[in-house]
Amino acid sequence: MNDASTSSIVLEPTSRPADADSLTPASLGVTHFIGIGGAGMSVLAEILHEKGVAVQGSDRELGPKARRLQELGITVFVGQQAEHVANADTVVWSSAIKPDNPEIVAAVARGARLMHRSDVLALLMKSAKAVTVAGAHGKTTTSAMIAHILLHAGEGELADPSYAIGGSIQGPDGPLDGGHAGKGGVLVAEADESDGSLAKYHPQVAVITNVEAEHLDHYGTAEAYRQAFVEHAHHAVGHVVLCGDDEGALAVLRSMSPEAASHAVVYATHDADQLGDLNGATLAHIEHESEASASSDASAVESFTLHLPAGMGGEPAQGAQGGAPSEARDITVGLRIPGIHNARNASAAIIAATLLGMDPARAAEAASTFRGAARRFEIKGTVSSVTVVDDYAHHPTEIAALLDAARRRFPGSVIRVLFQPHLFSRTMFFARHFAEALAKADDVIVTGIFPAREKQADYPDVGPQTVVDAAAGLTHDPAEGWISAVPDMCQAAKMLAMRSSAGDVIITVGAGDITDMAPVLLSVLKARGDRES
Repeated sequence: MNDASTSSIVLEPTSRPADADSLTPASLGVTHFIGIGGAGMSVLAEILHEKGVAVQGSDRELGPKARRLQELGITVFVGQQAEHVANADTVVWSSAIKPDNPEIVAAVARGARLMHRSDVLALLMKSAKAVTVAGAHGKTTTSAMIAHILLHAGEGELADPSYAIGGSIQGPDGPLDGGHAGKGGVLVAEADESDGSLAKYHPQVAVITNVEAEHLDHYGTAEAYRQAFVEHAHHAVGHVVLCGDDEGALAVLRSMSPEAASHAVVYATHDADQLGDLNGATLAHIEHESEASASSDASAVESFTLHLPAGMGGEPAQGAQGGAPSEARDITVGLRIPGIHNARNASAAIIAATLLGMDPARAAEAASTFRGAARRFEIKGTVSSVTVVDDYAHHPTEIAALLDAARRRFPGSVIRVLFQPHLFSRTMFFARHFAEALAKADDVIVTGIFPAREKQADYPDVGPQTVVDAAAGLTHDPAEGWISAVPDMCQAAKMLAMRSSAGDVIITVGAGDITDMAPVLLSVLKARGDRES
């Protein structure tokens, strides 16, 4: 196909297939996923496969998720070529796919149905009680915790949920993959707001963890970004659960219609007087403990009491025990994951489970066994008394929360950070905010930017030094020379490992391939220890 015809192809994440309203999984036919090994695509491919759909896909290389799909019997092609979609009835793409992709071009030429990944998720929601989790940060941890609660405490239709989560679920029996097609009646999913596609979802319960300006390359303004969440909240057919400690989420609540807001539950460490106008929503107050004293569980590292309002919730789920409380309840919760942000995430998860019909105390007990989602404060190992932690944080607020949690989890330790910015545009927009968040650490190296969908040529003046320069003049500099730029992340990892001391904590931070440096750090620490011995 020539350039003129390929240039006419337009891929718009917010568009829908012409027959979207009548589609069922069975009517998709042979379904091909472009980039099937991606976190957001692989889980949907697996769920459709478990529902009996003929699924195949392609990716640039065979990563861990692609290999797992092969083990399930799904055909995965290496590379993306026109012949791969020769028998496909439906071709699924994500926002990372460009219109000139050879499989897109061939699919259009054949007249195959094109579906954005959000269309597949919206389709799966139609036959389930869906719980979505949206927000600039906290989506994966909160959705993983909801799935974990239902897996370990759900009864009746709340048992064995389906879930589509961008990271594995860490529980007492080991990690579970982020995609599963259960036999129960609930589907838990992250609702990605980066491209506007969350407008397609109509969940039973919509959780909004925060609404802090992000993805301005798509939305243009913070107001347009916030409005997308207002529309998403109005699409919830049951309840909306919002974080009252976040100004953006409160702004969404106050922009909702009084009818929609009357079905909202706000969770917050602030009380009603501090929060002000809640537009008719009910408040679930979080009383956060300074130490792990609210729970009798000695293994808890974060504890709090959740004060649930009277009458919160709806009818108990079919076959479920307990259901929504008719009177106010105080629920004590002990968590194995640190940080006040995780107390908020757990509160959202417990409230969501309660609104589905679960007894809140039972939900809290299940939450106490949750050990986190992959790459969320994930301890990779300790060598020579130096602990290496990996975390997905890639927004300034996430990094600040991560470092606050690290201080609580490792009081008195020197905190060293290897930070890989994600996206040139995000680095440009938030350079100063990144610097302020990173200043909570003692020693920081900023390494080369992970480009994802962007090109360095479009941002010639943006690099790791951008963040270092933005740190100049901070009034709360930890120490002179605390932050530097080293573009080669392997070299940077070796530098951090070599200058660490017993008791230190090194955290790899970012949404790109910085996670690959955790083994490098551990290896260098071991080699150094062997030499010293």
